[in-house]
Amino acid sequence: MAIHFQYGEKEIEHLKKVDKRLAAVIDHVGMIERTVNPDLFSALIHSIIGQQISTKAHQTVWERMLKELGEITPSVIDSLPLEKLQKFGITFKKADYIKSVARKIIADEFDINSLHSMSDKEVCAKLSELNGIGVWTAEMLMLFSMQRPNVLSYGDLAILRGLRMVYRHRIIDKVKFNRYWKRYTPYASVASLYLWAVAGGAVEGMKDCVSKRIERKLPGIQTII
Repeated sequence: MAIHFQYGEKEIEHLKKVDKRLAAVIDHVGMIERTVNPDLFSALIHSIIGQQISTKAHQTVWERMLKELGEITPSVIDSLPLEKLQKFGITFKKADYIKSVARKIIADEFDINSLHSMSDKEVCAKLSELNGIGVWTAEMLMLFSMQRPNVLSYGDLAILRGLRMVYRHRIIDKVKFNRYWKRYTPYASVASLYLWAVAGGAVEGMKDCVSKRIERKLPGIQTII
């Protein structure tokens, strides 16, 4: 049975109280069921694969891996040659990053379960010690594995697009972004779910005033969820 990101009336009422535009989006979209993966290792590999590729490509690669491997564990990944990983549709660099994570966990050089006892900032810092993992990847792990409640990613293209669409901005700079994060706190993760929904076209008639050509030049990791 699929596990979904857990939230309810408490989070909804807070967000609707602090932001009228987001409240309208919430009322229109309703409750969102977003699948999460409580297994930290496979969730981390999933996030690495998703770096800077579309949702469709990400899902295709992940489904290939699951079909072929059955489960994604450090020992399974460690046993695969780099060439085998690449054949799933992963770049050489990503395959190398994935293998490196598996090796470090097996060698007890990285205790992935210790992340549960860390703050959000500490999780980002700890994961950034690993090759190929930055803030965006850490934020996706905190959202879709650890279910941390207050994550809003400035490095996510779709989050920035959703903010532009809801608030009719042409550019979301770090100052504007932080203002929205503070407004949504302590439930920014739930706001993220609705911003992704908006960016994906969930609200008919809500448009992005920035073209995709211009969007590619804007700040932020060019990643779509």
